Amino acid sequence: MNGASRDALAAARERLDALTDNTSVNVGALAGELAAVTALLDREVSLRRVLTDPAQAGEGKAELAKRLLGGQVGGEAADLVSGMVRSRWSQSRDLADALEELANIAELTAAQQTGALDDVEDELFRFGRIVSSNTELRAALTDRAATAPAKSELLRSLLGGRAHATTERLVTRLVTAPRGRSLESGLESLSKLAAGRRDRLVAVVTSAVPLSDTQKQRLGAALAKLYGHTMHLNIDVDPAVLGGIRVQVGDEVINGSLADRIEDAGRRLAG
Repeated sequence: MNGASRDALAAARERLDALTDNTSVNVGALAGELAAVTALLDREVSLRRVLTDPAQAGEGKAELAKRLLGGQVGGEAADLVSGMVRSRWSQSRDLADALEELANIAELTAAQQTGALDDVEDELFRFGRIVSSNTELRAALTDRAATAPAKSELLRSLLGGRAHATTERLVTRLVTAPRGRSLESGLESLSKLAAGRRDRLVAVVTSAVPLSDTQKQRLGAALAKLYGHTMHLNIDVDPAVLGGIRVQVGDEVINGSLADRIEDAGRRLAG
């Protein structure tokens, strides 16, 4: 998003934070309702265009949203959506994208409130690794000919009872309604949102052998000092690195693996 849509999303996130800080709000239910509104706007393109039409008065669009959603979702969700349609959006699709993001943030906030956010973060990361290493599973989850119920059932067999309910809901929504994204990019976005709940950065750490708790703590402290943020470590074990570790934070890579040093030395000799 850019321009007006970026500003509108930022304002909506502030309103969501204010809602979820209220202990009387059922954040999990709010997440489900926002996801349902997202699905509605994806289906009803003409409605989405009306609600984002810059030529229409904001109050009029807000009243329309309240009439349509009244009795379908709770008051908090209806008020949040009404506030969003008062804002200006660069593209009509941006409204649905923003609502989906708010739904995901609400899911993660509910997990955070119950102390389960770390588990959800780790499960999202591990699921992404499983998908990237299993071409048959990825093909089944991204098959356009497969129905949403069939994909949901497959995910239930994979995650049901093995992962937190929040993880299962987030992954199921992503797989059954990818909204034009790849599975990998969707999982990455969810991981970033999860990290953002604590204003943390995510470091993907690849090492030849599992790191001890002490090593993880030292690495986390060193990266936090380097980047000025608390750092969540996603640990991936890959014998191919031979020794040392490889750390990726966003687009930046810190290489300390023996394999990379050997490759670098080979390039220098060849040059």
